[in-house]
Amino acid sequence: MKKSVAGIDPSWLRDRTAVVRVDFNVPLEGGRITDDHRLRAAVPTLELLTDAGAKVVLLSHLGRPEGRDPELSLAPVAERLAELLGRPVRFVGELDPAKVAQAVAEVPAGGIALLENTRFLDGDADNDAGLAASWATLGDVFVNDAFGVAHRAHASTSGLAQAMIARGGDAVAGLLMAKELRFLEEALRDPERPFTGILGGSKVSGKIGVISALLGRVDRLLIGGAMANTFFLALGHHVGSSLVEEDSLDLATSLMEEGGERLVLPVDCVVAHELRPGASARTVALCEVGDDDKIVDIGPETRALFRAAIASSKSILWNGPMGVFEIEPFDEGTIAIAEAVAEACDRGALGVIGGGDSAAAVERAGLADRVTHVSTGGGASIKLLAGSRLPGLDSLTDEA
Repeated sequence: MKKSVAGIDPSWLRDRTAVVRVDFNVPLEGGRITDDHRLRAAVPTLELLTDAGAKVVLLSHLGRPEGRDPELSLAPVAERLAELLGRPVRFVGELDPAKVAQAVAEVPAGGIALLENTRFLDGDADNDAGLAASWATLGDVFVNDAFGVAHRAHASTSGLAQAMIARGGDAVAGLLMAKELRFLEEALRDPERPFTGILGGSKVSGKIGVISALLGRVDRLLIGGAMANTFFLALGHHVGSSLVEEDSLDLATSLMEEGGERLVLPVDCVVAHELRPGASARTVALCEVGDDDKIVDIGPETRALFRAAIASSKSILWNGPMGVFEIEPFDEGTIAIAEAVAEACDRGALGVIGGGDSAAAVERAGLADRVTHVSTGGGASIKLLAGSRLPGLDSLTDEA
């Protein structure tokens, strides 16, 4: 059990500085944020700290820059965060440690400073101890609220936690981190049944740990997306020019043998010759996929089959889209699943969306407020569900 920011005495926080790792890796178009879900998810932790009188120094990455890249600056994020919080957020564009420290010193108690993109510094992804130590000197406590990168051992995550503890301070989980762990672990530890897992995305091999972990716990595991193509091929179906992992056929076969009737595959699909908006598409049975066809979505019979399984569930865990959902009209299967999960939650089911594209789909459909929890971390949620260790979590201070 790790310490949480909720367990810190608010009186201790007054006039102290909290260095907070957040995940503000948000989509930008023309310098404008197109989805601020991750910013809004961090607000409760930031309000807890500032309301207690603590100064807050925020660290986040954005994209995968190679050195400083103006298009990946966090300046627009600071502006939007200030709007969400209703208070000023000072953006610190400096990278030099001395200048950063000076800028932070000028922020008043209860104020917030957002430092520039941590990935502008080579040492972040390399978990450079010196860089982590320089960030640790900025505060009295480290709060990791970036579940989305909890599976990364970076200087701004596990490295900073270790550096803060070495200085005699604590490294604790933020409210969002604690919430993510509570829902994702609850979905696995003792779910109310029937428990249905839904997995999509492109690769079987990339989610082998999750599939194996879920098969031992769920009553049904619904498989969609391009990963279903590998199962189809293993069953002897023709998949045309669809994305498939031919080197994972034996793996798919063994998973079907292990899962038996609990592993549920699509019974029909939508195919197209081109992956572009408005491309001509048709619905076919699995035995009707042509040589030039690409499987791009689950078909209407599969949607009905999956919706019925979801409707009878008390616990639902979903990770991964049902097709090429970023291109219309190939998003219809994914949207149908999102609607089914939301309807189940309306009736009292626990519905957890495991981040990534499935989270984006729920947001796009306007259904995020109707499901129990939408995770902010795709990769981290996959690692956690597969039973892997999360360096960003492991490095935090243990509860006494």
